[in-house]
Amino acid sequence: MSKLNGDVLYLILNELQDDKKALRSCLSVNKFWCEIIVPILWKNPWKHLRNGEKRNMKLLLDVIILHLSKNSRDNLTQHYKKNSYKRPLFDYISFCRHLNFTIIKSIVNNFIDEKTKIPIIENEILDLFINNSTNFTHLYIPHKFDHQTSLIPGAESSLSELKFLSFSTNINDDVIAGLIELCGSVNELEFFIATRNNNHGIIKLIETCRKLFSVHLIYSEIDESFCKILENSLILHSKSIQYLKITKQPITEFLSSFVNLKSLELDDSRNKSWKCLENLSFPYLQSLKTSRVPINVLINLIENTSGYLTEIKIDRVRHDEINNEKIIRCIYQNCPMLKYLKLLFINSNFLELENLLIYCQYLKGLYIIFEDAWVNYFTINWNHLFEILTKSSPDGLFKFKFYCFCIPKLESLKLFFDNWKGKQPMLLQTTPLNSDSYDLIEKYKIDGVVKKYSCSLHNFKDDDFEWN
Repeated sequence: MSKLNGDVLYLILNELQDDKKALRSCLSVNKFWCEIIVPILWKNPWKHLRNGEKRNMKLLLDVIILHLSKNSRDNLTQHYKKNSYKRPLFDYISFCRHLNFTIIKSIVNNFIDEKTKIPIIENEILDLFINNSTNFTHLYIPHKFDHQTSLIPGAESSLSELKFLSFSTNINDDVIAGLIELCGSVNELEFFIATRNNNHGIIKLIETCRKLFSVHLIYSEIDESFCKILENSLILHSKSIQYLKITKQPITEFLSSFVNLKSLELDDSRNKSWKCLENLSFPYLQSLKTSRVPINVLINLIENTSGYLTEIKIDRVRHDEINNEKIIRCIYQNCPMLKYLKLLFINSNFLELENLLIYCQYLKGLYIIFEDAWVNYFTINWNHLFEILTKSSPDGLFKFKFYCFCIPKLESLKLFFDNWKGKQPMLLQTTPLNSDSYDLIEKYKIDGVVKKYSCSLHNFKDDDFEWN
């Protein structure tokens, strides 16, 4: 029974794997809980590191170094400042399932004093992670990586269950040769497409993958000839690929081959026309996330789905009130299963917002960008908006995000919260408000109207529909 309880507890706590704060608070419950939570935290210890957080990066490097042999640690003392060494409570390395050499390289470069020793230390850490007792599912390889991982003792065992692979397309021949030997089980690929010196051996790697279901193409400047070859090679897996993310308009018409897509992400800072999307049909599409893609193209794309869309994020594309009305209407007419929506709304189209709330009865989360963020200020009719939300929201809708520079008056917020009483407590996120508004929100948190509130100006998570 205790084993069963441990398995059940793991499943419960694993649901909190993205909530580092909650997991850490559970560590001190007892030894049993601690032994379950530590492997969850160390499954992917890199994901909680942010750019510029040198303190946490150094703490992570400290723990990694604790696992090195005594001779290796002694050799480090003159190049790396650390007060003392003591044996770690757990073999943390053995819990890792994500091996991120991109971050390891960055950490070592930041904290090792003597630059000539950096390659030696990187090799030590590489050998530490790749061994017969650790099985990785995700591997991230940095730019100019020159280690042939397949030749490291234990690589065949450590990387035999690899599912995800991320690397730059100008990777050298020796490294890619080793990866081809190891990537038969890989079903997710992430490419950072370089401007030159792209390695055509990548095509062989793509062919070696038995069944790809997820591909992420991140472009810098375009090497057209290589992009054509790469895009055409992916057609081999067009029937199995269900998740596709690309950061520029493709060179070829390869998108038309992906008839089984469930998730599509598009982003192009070059503000291209995306005519390649015209008349395409993705009948099984469930998630559509776009940035800088023209509204008329998105309308056509959504109309050619089959009603399975549950998540739509349309971001960073300016459009007038006519096109705004068209896209809102297109969504509620074609997406009856919709659960999460991020979209620009214009005051004059609040009636269409009300229609959306009426027709999309499965809606759980609504992320509203107001036109004042791009066009003008002081135009939002907050009372009208809050009246529509309280009157017409489906029972399951309780997650709201508002991105705007014209903040609501205290009276408008109070009206919103008063009218929300009796409904499911809301999760609310906004751009910064005034101090009186924060005090008011705290009052309604006590009353059970607001379950959670946070504010941010620039750090909204663009893809964070599942906001806890």
